[in-house]
Amino acid sequence: MPKQITSVLVKKYITEFGSDVFSADQNVLFCNFCETKVSVDKRFIVTQHLKTEKHKRAAKRVENHPSTSKILTQQFITNATKKSVFSHDLCKALLSANIPLNKLSNPYFKEFLSKYTGKDIPSELTLRKGYVNEIYENTIQKIRNYVQNKCIWVSIDETTDCTGRYVANVVIGILNDTESSNIFLLHSEELEKCNHSTICRLFDKSMNLLWPKSVQHDKVLLFISDAAPYMVKAGEAIKLFYSKVIHITCLAHAFHRIAETVRTGYPKVDKLIANVKKVFRKAPSRIQYFKSIAPSLSLPPENILTRWGTWIKAANYYCENFEQIKVIINTFDDNDAVSIRISKKYLSDQNIEAQLVFIKSNFGFLPDLITRLEKQGISLADSIYIVEGAKKKLIQINGEIGEKIKIKIDSVLSKNKGYQAVLKISKILNGEENIDGIPEDFSLNDLTYMKNCPITSVDVERSFSAYKNLLTSNRQSFKFENIKKSLIVQCNFQGKIIYKINS
Repeated sequence: MPKQITSVLVKKYITEFGSDVFSADQNVLFCNFCETKVSVDKRFIVTQHLKTEKHKRAAKRVENHPSTSKILTQQFITNATKKSVFSHDLCKALLSANIPLNKLSNPYFKEFLSKYTGKDIPSELTLRKGYVNEIYENTIQKIRNYVQNKCIWVSIDETTDCTGRYVANVVIGILNDTESSNIFLLHSEELEKCNHSTICRLFDKSMNLLWPKSVQHDKVLLFISDAAPYMVKAGEAIKLFYSKVIHITCLAHAFHRIAETVRTGYPKVDKLIANVKKVFRKAPSRIQYFKSIAPSLSLPPENILTRWGTWIKAANYYCENFEQIKVIINTFDDNDAVSIRISKKYLSDQNIEAQLVFIKSNFGFLPDLITRLEKQGISLADSIYIVEGAKKKLIQINGEIGEKIKIKIDSVLSKNKGYQAVLKISKILNGEENIDGIPEDFSLNDLTYMKNCPITSVDVERSFSAYKNLLTSNRQSFKFENIKKSLIVQCNFQGKIIYKINS
């Protein structure tokens, strides 16, 4: 239909049915009540729309709330796409709060929203097909606008989710010389397999997503990952295309590996921690007895392999409360559980107490140290101070375990080329050294941007906490593309950005 004829028809219907019912945006007829566009190709389409239940309900609501309707109509008129602002905001709110869109199919929830918003509530399908992708694209564009031409750091990690998929997340942050800045979850991807080549492709794909017109290779200054061999190899390959990149392996993870070295050096303490925990697992009567004897004491902790420093925390607990734990365990019958018998065996071992004292006095600070390194907003100088202070303490430990720790420190710190590079930069920023030996291709101005750079990959670890919360047992048929979009929206621009994820 010619453009001028469409324009005439639009004006005709507005005149016929009233400007309170219809309005125009260029050549589009818009229903003010239903907040949707109406085709003007045939008259019966317009009249049929006026007879629908949706239109009748909307007209009734307008009668009850005329001022609200006028404001909302004005918002929709400015939107040439004629998508509902209410539906857009509702979808964004649900995604941000990790509320499944299918909750809109609950009649009570839907009725509640309709009653107190005075709006027709869209279906899950409407939001998923019409708004999710738009909200995701808007979020990515906001990240691009925020980053623009600034220097950035990138952190990548992967995990295996509950369905067996290899999932990798990419987190970025701004590098500047004033203060630590916001952190963004830029991308999440399912990998066919996890090796250095897939990580390199993921890195490059993420940078193309951030800078779709032309990747700014010189703006990427830092890459942070764990110390897995394939990550180290990927870091070397990435430097071929991003020549300024310093690849540093996570320092918090490095101290966790030192803590694990301590654990392997004390197998008796390890077995004591594991078996005493078993005594109280699924045993409410024993827990009740424990609480009656030691009401102010928490239950014995256990070592959680995926949580850094928990074994040292558990050893500290036993050192501080050894006598109370021993008294309680000795009151239980050996025949009730194998774990009781084993626990009594190690609690009566004369060497256990001395080992616990040694562990607490020499390694008891490691859990707090890891927590301090995990803190966001910490400057490079403060991070280096924490790491070097811990290193100084650890290399002074004597004996066989001391030698093992020295070897491990050399492995996780001295051989961490990225750490040695940022250590050099930190000394330059503090006026302790000259610029000799700075990383190749770094300009003097680039050095100033490293003042608040992170040296841990805990931010990308936190993003997996959000991923786990999203992929609950009843949402495992969720397509990964939809998971990705929901996760990106949820983790970005929520006030404090990604670092609220697992707090």
